[in-house]
Amino acid sequence: MKQIIYILTALILASCSFKKEEKPNLVIIFTDDQGYGDLSCFGGTKVYTPNIDQMAEEGARLTSFYVAAPLCTPSRAALMTGCYPRRVSMEPPSSLTIDAPNLPKDKRFPVCLAADGHGLNPDEITIAEVAQSVGYRTGMFGKWHLGDQAEFLPTKQGFEEYFGIPYSHDITPRHARQKYFNFPPLPMLEMDKVIELDPDKNYLTRRITERAVKFIKDHKEENFLLYVAHPIPHGPQAASAEAKEAYKQVLDGGVKADNNIYSTAIYEIDWSVGQILNELKQQGIDDNTLVLFTSDNGATRKGNTKPLRGYKGQTLEGGMRMPTVIRWPEKITAGNDIDELMTTMDILPTFANLVGADLPPDRIIDGKDILPVLLDGAESPYEYFFYSHWGILEAVRWQDWKLRIVKDEVALYNLKTDIAEQKNLKDQYPEIVAKLMGAMANFEKEINENARPVGHVDNPVALTME
Repeated sequence: MKQIIYILTALILASCSFKKEEKPNLVIIFTDDQGYGDLSCFGGTKVYTPNIDQMAEEGARLTSFYVAAPLCTPSRAALMTGCYPRRVSMEPPSSLTIDAPNLPKDKRFPVCLAADGHGLNPDEITIAEVAQSVGYRTGMFGKWHLGDQAEFLPTKQGFEEYFGIPYSHDITPRHARQKYFNFPPLPMLEMDKVIELDPDKNYLTRRITERAVKFIKDHKEENFLLYVAHPIPHGPQAASAEAKEAYKQVLDGGVKADNNIYSTAIYEIDWSVGQILNELKQQGIDDNTLVLFTSDNGATRKGNTKPLRGYKGQTLEGGMRMPTVIRWPEKITAGNDIDELMTTMDILPTFANLVGADLPPDRIIDGKDILPVLLDGAESPYEYFFYSHWGILEAVRWQDWKLRIVKDEVALYNLKTDIAEQKNLKDQYPEIVAKLMGAMANFEKEINENARPVGHVDNPVALTME
């Protein structure tokens, strides 16, 4: 059960009379494995993203915006809860993986695969439940990846409407590691019911977009939270026939970008962003809708993380610093670049402040209210930001400094002058190394003492057609 105090507070707030125009709608567009250099407005030369580029011109680029983990599941847990993944036990140590007795150590997975007994604990308060507490309509369309059992699905975590897939679209019998896991066919869900198996991956982006647009149309007279979680460009990369043809015409017209399926998939994501922004305009709710575009973690080596170093699965900047654009015509200055440190964990507390919702009083929320940064040019509210992978604390950022310790190799970088993490300054600044080691030790102790339990069910079953 959710915490009684929070629910009572939510009911009281929901009964209050707010005028619709006093509270903004919120749209979160979350892609999968898209790198820092995989938007042309972030310097990418291999992709063509005109709609997101225009979104940046009409809004702001967030150039030091981080996810809380370099992998799908823990990153999404942080977005939903406003907490470090380790806080909600969704970035497990290697011992907490799906049961696969013959799995080699180098083939480990995080929780939340197919027929997995682990998931985001139903007692966690998600951003969708925060929105519901003040009368918002909530919808999610796309990839969930926070547990595929009935107890963990989006419909149990505050989303009134859901259409999508429960985990990555490569988790099927054709997966390279199928011999270890015996994955079932990929299910497509409507609410908590499987409506088809093995959906055409080429049309995932298009179908998700169509449902997101319909949600906007259906709820244009209400305040809403819309979460669009594209499964792409995570492999296997895919795009619709319509997107392939449109992209071919763009390239034939002289646009300089790569002619491959990865860039085509990103072009279709950009098309999706355009569809959503256009619908907001058509419905007359554009000015007071905050739209955030970002990714769940860095690109694989098929993508582009330049000028950063590192990729998905690494605590180098390329694994956790995301290409992020925010647009809110009524409030955010157009054409702005904001280089202050912010994270996906901040979306929940910031949104709660915006809409007058109380945060649950009985738990630690790691995210910060970043409204002053976005609207008033304030400095980042973070003293330290911590980077973990596989439940192991590997790095910390303090101001422009980043200390990273992996396999006993210590490196200190100044991200202001060395965004690519090339020059190790640990010997020149031993006092900063000592300070940041102390911060990491304190964080390790605190989060181990105050972590909340992962969700768990016995005897999980594969989702399939009834």
